[in-house]
Amino acid sequence: MTLSTTPGVKVKSPVKASGPLRLVAGRLGFLIAALFGLVTLSFLLVSVTPGDPAELIAGPMATNEQVEAIRTDLGLDESIGTRYVDYVGGLLKGDLGESYFTKQSIASEIGDKLPATLELIILSVIFAAIVGIAVGALGAYFRGRWPDKLSRLGTGVFQAVPDFFLGLILIYFIFFVLGIAPAPSGRVGIAESAPEQVTGFYLIDSLISGDMGLFVSAAKHLMLPVLTLGLVYAAYFAKTARSTIGKALNSQQAQFARAMGLPERTVVRYAFVESRTTIVTYAGVIFASLLGGEAIVERVFAWNGIGTWSLQGITKLDLPVVQGMVLVAGAITLIVYTVLDIVVGLLDPRIKHA
Repeated sequence: MTLSTTPGVKVKSPVKASGPLRLVAGRLGFLIAALFGLVTLSFLLVSVTPGDPAELIAGPMATNEQVEAIRTDLGLDESIGTRYVDYVGGLLKGDLGESYFTKQSIASEIGDKLPATLELIILSVIFAAIVGIAVGALGAYFRGRWPDKLSRLGTGVFQAVPDFFLGLILIYFIFFVLGIAPAPSGRVGIAESAPEQVTGFYLIDSLISGDMGLFVSAAKHLMLPVLTLGLVYAAYFAKTARSTIGKALNSQQAQFARAMGLPERTVVRYAFVESRTTIVTYAGVIFASLLGGEAIVERVFAWNGIGTWSLQGITKLDLPVVQGMVLVAGAITLIVYTVLDIVVGLLDPRIKHA
């Protein structure tokens, strides 16, 4: 007798597994709703910030009439509802407004600054992932022995050191003492000109222009800031990799593989495959956190990226700059998380997303 033939017992239909298309459609729908929430939240957060940009622009010697004239010119005398409608309407046309101080388009400013930050972050995350996973895997495989103790010591040290402070230490030793790296003067040398902009990534643009000297210079100027961010976040990768790979190496599947006489390298490869979703997710989280949190490192290395630009906007209460930064950083973060959800869901269909 089966449950389906039992009188009075209602048998539930089996839940259909979510296919890839359903997963992608669901994630994209959530992304659109989250972007709308981000637009509203960024507008409200910046609009209720204490302080009057008109008074800052006018200066301490300005009269009330001059301040009011600037406030009217900036549209700050309008109601918050009117400003929100204008803001959303501008966004739909690709208009993020103009800086109160420079009168430059926010969209063009972001287009100029963002590639510098992305070039730095992408290379830092790649460096951190390679070094961190290697150190974490070493610690997991030799758990409790001296390689594990050494990797845990290094992980603890780099986790405890603030990234900007590590940057100053690296500048002193690698630039000032050893003379290996160039001075922290930006993306290229002071006497050098930027390559003609195609992508905004100096490494790629210098290759496109065929200027190998500029390519080498750009690579050298990337060395110190990438080391700074990469070493700090490699420690976080190492800690995660040690935990996930160690768990996989001690799993029943790994023990069964060893009992079947499979080579140890095959068992280790299985452990990497088992822990890949956690590591991929962690890479996305670190990328998103760096996008909004590496501004001080940019200042240390005179890196003309979006972090430095937004810091200047915050100190001057340049609201369109702050709104643009919040919006772009939030949008990229949401897109990265959405792509991660899709990739992780495709890699491991057992994972169910809330």
